[in-house]
Amino acid sequence: MGVPKRRVSKQRKRQRRANFKIAAPTLVRCPHCRELVMAHRVCPACGHYKEREVEKVAKTRAKA
Repeated sequence: MGVPKRRVSKQRKRQRRANFKIAAPTLVRCPHCRELVMAHRVCPACGHYKEREVEKVAKTRAKA
């Protein structure tokens, strides 16, 4: 089993972890309703995926 020969310094550890960060999800426009949705997901606004209606969505939206 591999065992470190020397202790890793705080600076070296922090430099390594500086590149490990979360990325924002990629958003694309729904071709049917032009809403921003995550790629390869059913649009929550209109229920379409790849130009087909996959699920029925209620058309009621709360006015703000």
